[in-house]
Amino acid sequence: MARKPTTGVAARGVADTKKMQVSVNPGKAEYEYLLRAQEYLIEARRYLAWQGQLVLPELGQRVVEIGCGIGNFTELLLDRQTLLCVDREPAYLQRLHLRFPRQANLHSFTLDADSDDLSELYRYQPDSCVALNVVEHIENDQHALSNMASVLSPGGVIVLTVPAFPALYGAVDRNLGHYRRYTRRSLSRVAEAAGLRMRKSRYFNFVGFFGWWFHSHVTRLELHPQSQIRTFDRWIVPWLSRCEAFVTPPFGQSLLAVLEKV
Repeated sequence: MARKPTTGVAARGVADTKKMQVSVNPGKAEYEYLLRAQEYLIEARRYLAWQGQLVLPELGQRVVEIGCGIGNFTELLLDRQTLLCVDREPAYLQRLHLRFPRQANLHSFTLDADSDDLSELYRYQPDSCVALNVVEHIENDQHALSNMASVLSPGGVIVLTVPAFPALYGAVDRNLGHYRRYTRRSLSRVAEAAGLRMRKSRYFNFVGFFGWWFHSHVTRLELHPQSQIRTFDRWIVPWLSRCEAFVTPPFGQSLLAVLEKV
Protein backbone atom coordinates (compact mmCIF):
# COMPACT_ATOMS: atom_id res chain seq x y z
CA MET A 1 0.00 0.00 0.00
CA ALA A 2 1.13 3.55 -0.60
CA ARG A 3 2.69 5.33 2.33
CA LYS A 4 2.57 9.03 3.12
CA PRO A 5 5.10 11.19 1.27
CA THR A 6 8.48 11.13 2.92
CA THR A 7 10.03 14.24 4.40
CA GLY A 8 13.29 15.84 3.33
CA VAL A 9 12.58 15.87 -0.40
CA ALA A 10 9.96 18.17 -1.83
CA ALA A 11 6.78 16.54 -3.12
CA ARG A 12 7.98 12.96 -3.01
CA GLY A 13 5.61 10.00 -2.71
CA VAL A 14 6.84 6.54 -1.82
CA ALA A 15 5.01 3.24 -2.12
CA ASP A 16 5.99 -0.34 -1.31
CA THR A 17 6.70 -2.54 -4.31
CA LYS A 18 5.23 -6.01 -3.95
CA LYS A 19 6.82 -7.47 -7.06
CA MET A 20 9.93 -6.27 -8.82
CA GLN A 21 10.45 -6.60 -12.55
CA VAL A 22 12.11 -9.83 -13.61
CA SER A 23 15.04 -8.73 -15.73
CA VAL A 24 17.02 -10.53 -18.38
CA ASN A 25 20.23 -9.37 -16.73
CA PRO A 26 19.36 -8.56 -13.12
CA GLY A 27 21.37 -7.04 -10.30
CA LYS A 28 23.94 -4.33 -9.78
CA ALA A 29 25.51 -4.71 -13.22
CA GLU A 30 22.20 -3.97 -14.98
CA TYR A 31 21.49 -1.03 -12.67
CA GLU A 32 24.88 0.52 -13.45
CA TYR A 33 24.47 -0.16 -17.18
CA LEU A 34 21.04 1.49 -17.25
CA LEU A 35 22.31 4.45 -15.23
CA ARG A 36 25.22 4.97 -17.62
CA ALA A 37 22.87 4.80 -20.61
CA GLN A 38 20.62 7.45 -19.05
CA GLU A 39 23.58 9.68 -18.25
CA TYR A 40 24.76 9.45 -21.86
CA LEU A 41 21.31 10.60 -23.03
CA ILE A 42 21.41 13.74 -20.87
CA GLU A 43 23.55 15.33 -23.59
CA ALA A 44 21.25 14.18 -26.40
CA ARG A 45 19.20 17.35 -26.22
CA ARG A 46 18.05 17.28 -29.83
CA TYR A 47 16.90 13.67 -29.61
CA LEU A 48 14.98 14.36 -26.40
CA ALA A 49 13.40 17.40 -28.05
CA TRP A 50 12.38 15.19 -30.99
CA GLN A 51 10.76 12.74 -28.59
CA GLY A 52 8.96 15.69 -27.06
CA GLN A 53 7.59 16.77 -30.43
CA LEU A 54 6.14 13.29 -30.93
CA VAL A 55 4.86 12.65 -27.41
CA LEU A 56 3.85 15.90 -25.72
CA PRO A 57 0.86 16.74 -27.97
CA GLU A 58 -0.73 13.42 -26.96
CA LEU A 59 -0.59 14.07 -23.20
CA GLY A 60 -2.96 15.91 -20.91
CA GLN A 61 -2.29 18.07 -17.86
CA ARG A 62 -2.23 15.35 -15.18
CA VAL A 63 0.46 12.94 -16.27
CA VAL A 64 1.91 9.74 -14.84
CA GLU A 65 5.44 9.11 -16.11
CA ILE A 66 6.22 5.40 -15.78
CA GLY A 67 9.91 4.53 -15.57
CA CYS A 68 11.01 8.15 -15.25
CA GLY A 69 14.60 7.20 -14.38
CA ILE A 70 16.82 10.18 -13.57
CA GLY A 71 14.45 12.59 -15.29
CA ASN A 72 15.72 13.02 -18.84
CA PHE A 73 12.21 13.29 -20.30
CA THR A 74 10.69 14.61 -17.06
CA GLU A 75 12.23 17.98 -17.80
CA LEU A 76 9.83 18.38 -20.72
CA LEU A 77 6.82 17.64 -18.50
CA LEU A 78 7.43 20.18 -15.75
CA ASP A 79 4.83 22.57 -17.18
CA ARG A 80 2.00 20.08 -16.51
CA GLN A 81 -0.52 20.70 -13.77
CA THR A 82 0.34 17.45 -11.99
CA LEU A 83 3.28 15.16 -12.71
CA LEU A 84 3.50 11.76 -11.02
CA CYS A 85 6.91 10.18 -11.59
CA VAL A 86 7.18 6.44 -11.05
CA ASP A 87 10.28 4.26 -10.98
CA ARG A 88 11.33 1.06 -9.24
CA GLU A 89 14.78 2.46 -8.32
CA PRO A 90 14.80 4.89 -5.33
CA ALA A 91 18.26 6.10 -6.36
CA TYR A 92 16.91 7.29 -9.71
CA LEU A 93 14.18 9.27 -7.94
CA GLN A 94 16.74 10.87 -5.65
CA ARG A 95 18.67 12.02 -8.71
CA LEU A 96 15.45 13.32 -10.24
CA HIS A 97 14.67 15.48 -7.21
CA LEU A 98 18.20 16.83 -7.13
CA ARG A 99 17.73 17.94 -10.75
CA PHE A 100 14.32 19.51 -10.11
CA PRO A 101 14.29 20.50 -6.42
CA ARG A 102 11.55 23.13 -6.38
CA GLN A 103 8.71 21.61 -8.40
CA ALA A 104 5.54 21.66 -6.33
CA ASN A 105 3.65 19.82 -9.08
CA LEU A 106 6.11 16.89 -9.15
CA HIS A 107 5.47 13.82 -6.99
CA SER A 108 7.50 10.62 -7.14
CA PHE A 109 6.67 7.04 -6.19
CA THR A 110 8.89 4.00 -5.82
CA LEU A 111 6.71 1.55 -7.70
CA ASP A 112 7.06 -1.07 -10.36
CA ALA A 113 4.87 -0.93 -13.45
CA ASP A 114 3.80 -4.53 -12.93
CA SER A 115 2.85 -3.94 -9.28
CA ASP A 116 -0.89 -3.79 -8.62
CA ASP A 117 -0.18 -0.94 -6.18
CA LEU A 118 0.16 1.33 -9.22
CA SER A 119 -3.64 1.59 -9.28
CA GLU A 120 -3.51 3.72 -6.13
CA LEU A 121 -2.42 6.65 -8.30
CA TYR A 122 -5.99 6.79 -9.58
CA ARG A 123 -6.79 9.11 -6.66
CA TYR A 124 -4.77 11.84 -8.39
CA GLN A 125 -7.17 11.60 -11.37
CA PRO A 126 -4.50 11.46 -14.08
CA ASP A 127 -5.65 11.86 -17.65
CA SER A 128 -2.61 10.28 -19.33
CA CYS A 129 0.40 8.03 -18.81
CA VAL A 130 3.70 8.09 -20.64
CA ALA A 131 6.22 5.24 -20.66
CA LEU A 132 9.23 5.76 -22.88
CA ASN A 133 11.28 2.61 -23.48
CA VAL A 134 9.81 0.87 -20.45
CA VAL A 135 7.49 -2.05 -21.28
CA GLU A 136 10.19 -3.99 -23.12
CA HIS A 137 11.91 -4.34 -19.71
CA ILE A 138 8.89 -6.10 -18.20
CA GLU A 139 8.31 -9.82 -18.66
CA ASN A 140 4.51 -9.57 -18.38
CA ASP A 141 3.96 -6.50 -20.53
CA GLN A 142 0.20 -7.10 -20.76
CA HIS A 143 -0.13 -6.92 -16.97
CA ALA A 144 1.96 -3.74 -16.89
CA LEU A 145 -0.30 -2.08 -19.47
CA SER A 146 -3.37 -3.18 -17.51
CA ASN A 147 -1.90 -1.57 -14.40
CA MET A 148 -1.25 1.67 -16.29
CA ALA A 149 -4.83 1.61 -17.56
CA SER A 150 -6.08 1.15 -13.99
CA VAL A 151 -5.01 4.68 -13.04
CA LEU A 152 -7.01 6.24 -15.89
CA SER A 153 -10.67 6.90 -16.53
CA PRO A 154 -12.18 5.74 -19.86
CA GLY A 155 -10.82 7.93 -22.64
CA GLY A 156 -7.47 8.38 -20.90
CA VAL A 157 -4.37 7.66 -22.94
CA ILE A 158 -1.10 5.81 -22.54
CA VAL A 159 1.73 7.01 -24.75
CA LEU A 160 4.53 4.51 -25.35
CA THR A 161 7.80 4.34 -27.17
CA VAL A 162 9.31 0.88 -27.51
CA PRO A 163 12.21 -0.61 -29.47
CA ALA A 164 11.02 -1.88 -32.83
CA PHE A 165 11.58 -5.06 -34.86
CA PRO A 166 12.79 -8.31 -33.26
CA ALA A 167 15.39 -8.67 -36.02
CA LEU A 168 17.36 -5.82 -34.43
CA TYR A 169 17.68 -7.56 -31.06
CA GLY A 170 21.32 -7.77 -29.93
CA ALA A 171 23.81 -7.43 -27.10
CA VAL A 172 22.77 -3.88 -26.20
CA ASP A 173 19.16 -5.06 -25.81
CA ARG A 174 20.28 -7.90 -23.54
CA ASN A 175 22.42 -5.59 -21.42
CA LEU A 176 19.54 -3.13 -21.10
CA GLY A 177 17.29 -5.93 -19.86
CA HIS A 178 15.00 -6.00 -22.89
CA TYR A 179 12.72 -9.01 -23.12
CA ARG A 180 11.66 -8.16 -26.64
CA ARG A 181 11.36 -5.66 -29.47
CA TYR A 182 7.94 -4.90 -30.99
CA THR A 183 6.13 -4.48 -34.25
CA ARG A 184 2.93 -2.48 -34.61
CA ARG A 185 0.98 -5.73 -34.80
CA SER A 186 2.55 -7.35 -31.74
CA LEU A 187 2.07 -4.22 -29.61
CA SER A 188 -1.53 -3.88 -30.79
CA ARG A 189 -2.25 -7.46 -29.67
CA VAL A 190 -0.84 -6.82 -26.18
CA ALA A 191 -2.74 -3.54 -25.89
CA GLU A 192 -6.06 -5.14 -26.86
CA ALA A 193 -5.54 -7.93 -24.34
CA ALA A 194 -5.01 -5.22 -21.69
CA GLY A 195 -8.31 -3.51 -22.58
CA LEU A 196 -6.77 -0.72 -24.62
CA ARG A 197 -7.41 0.52 -28.15
CA MET A 198 -4.50 1.59 -30.30
CA ARG A 199 -5.46 5.08 -31.41
CA LYS A 200 -2.23 5.85 -33.24
CA SER A 201 1.10 4.20 -34.01
CA ARG A 202 4.13 5.01 -36.12
CA TYR A 203 7.74 3.98 -36.53
CA PHE A 204 10.45 6.60 -36.21
CA ASN A 205 14.23 6.94 -36.55
CA PHE A 206 14.78 4.96 -39.75
CA VAL A 207 18.51 5.80 -39.70
CA GLY A 208 18.81 4.23 -36.27
CA PHE A 209 17.23 1.05 -37.68
CA PHE A 210 20.29 0.39 -39.82
CA GLY A 211 22.75 1.43 -37.12
CA TRP A 212 21.17 -0.80 -34.49
CA TRP A 213 21.08 -3.81 -36.86
CA PHE A 214 24.75 -3.25 -37.74
CA HIS A 215 25.86 -3.12 -34.12
CA SER A 216 23.65 -6.07 -33.14
CA HIS A 217 24.85 -8.42 -35.89
CA VAL A 218 28.23 -7.13 -37.10
CA THR A 219 30.16 -5.19 -34.44
CA ARG A 220 28.16 -6.79 -31.57
CA LEU A 221 28.65 -3.72 -29.39
CA GLU A 222 27.84 -4.08 -25.70
CA LEU A 223 27.10 -0.36 -25.25
CA HIS A 224 26.77 2.46 -27.75
CA PRO A 225 29.73 4.84 -27.23
CA GLN A 226 28.91 8.29 -25.92
CA SER A 227 30.80 9.82 -28.85
CA GLN A 228 28.46 8.05 -31.26
CA ILE A 229 25.40 9.31 -29.38
CA ARG A 230 26.79 12.86 -29.54
CA THR A 231 27.45 12.59 -33.27
CA PHE A 232 23.98 11.21 -33.96
CA ASP A 233 22.37 13.94 -31.84
CA ARG A 234 24.33 16.79 -33.41
CA TRP A 235 24.46 15.83 -37.08
CA ILE A 236 21.67 13.33 -37.77
CA VAL A 237 18.71 14.22 -35.55
CA PRO A 238 18.14 17.79 -36.88
CA TRP A 239 17.52 16.75 -40.50
CA LEU A 240 16.10 13.33 -39.69
CA SER A 241 13.38 14.73 -37.43
CA ARG A 242 12.40 17.24 -40.10
CA CYS A 243 12.23 14.56 -42.80
CA GLU A 244 10.10 12.24 -40.69
CA ALA A 245 7.76 15.10 -39.80
CA PHE A 246 6.79 15.17 -43.48
CA VAL A 247 7.10 11.50 -44.41
CA THR A 248 6.43 8.77 -41.85
CA PRO A 249 8.90 5.93 -42.49
CA PRO A 250 7.61 2.36 -42.95
CA PHE A 251 10.17 1.12 -40.42
CA GLY A 252 12.42 2.53 -37.72
CA GLN A 253 14.50 1.80 -34.67
CA SER A 254 11.57 2.74 -32.42
CA LEU A 255 7.80 2.55 -32.35
CA LEU A 256 5.49 5.25 -30.94
CA ALA A 257 1.99 4.23 -29.87
CA VAL A 258 -0.96 6.09 -28.36
CA LEU A 259 -3.31 3.71 -26.53
CA GLU A 260 -6.77 4.68 -25.29
CA LYS A 261 -8.60 3.14 -22.36
CA VAL A 262 -11.99 1.91 -23.52
